[in-house]
Amino acid sequence: MPVFVGLGTAANVATVLIGAGVGLALGNRLPVRTRDVVTDALGLTTLLIAATAAMAVLDDGLAEEIGSSAPTLVVLGSLLVGGIAGSLLRLEQRVEALGGWLQRRLGGGDRGSVSRERFVEGFVVSSLVFCTGPLTILGSLNDGLGNGADQLLLKSALDGFAAVAFAASFGWGVAASALTVLTVQGSLTVVGLLLGDVLPDAHLSAVTATGGLLLVGVALRLLRIREIPVADLLPALVVAPALVQLAAALR
Repeated sequence: MPVFVGLGTAANVATVLIGAGVGLALGNRLPVRTRDVVTDALGLTTLLIAATAAMAVLDDGLAEEIGSSAPTLVVLGSLLVGGIAGSLLRLEQRVEALGGWLQRRLGGGDRGSVSRERFVEGFVVSSLVFCTGPLTILGSLNDGLGNGADQLLLKSALDGFAAVAFAASFGWGVAASALTVLTVQGSLTVVGLLLGDVLPDAHLSAVTATGGLLLVGVALRLLRIREIPVADLLPALVVAPALVQLAAALR
């Protein structure tokens, strides 16, 4: 049992800041080619984690709840509806604007400058990697429910190592993503604390699978294959359990 609710998020914020500090210290000593290789390695690892999470679409509990042919349609519908909502709300632009605002407030830099672009890219990519995975949602809810912070402590260790690599490549914008971690995970922990057991297992499987596909989008960005606006797709994580509930009611 944790000493206090929210311990997992506090540990996660600390590891991101420490990892970013280590990465910044290493970054100036590493050639650009080496930093690119580090980013590629993180992209491939993120792709592996994403594939593992996306396999939740095959969970037996989800198939029993809504039928064997519906889970993939639920994930597809979640991404489509969530993507439309996110693009209309301009979430990607707002996240990038937040990164730019933080960069101007904390470190200066002209609009369009290389330093500003690196800061924003580091903030956006790190925020998405640290906050869209299944451990973010499940770990934060479990922490709030009083089930322990084990999942978030594991995530903290992973994020700490990732922050080292990100900061070595993108700079100190990665450290600013600690604010995103604090906001997102802190909010989910409060939800778990106030609302109790929010999602049944089938709904959690749909959220996990959808989050896995969002991480695929993050991996494609890290590998410089395609700049998918992952932030615009984030509402899909809210849509997924709603569609599971709808599919179960119509079955």
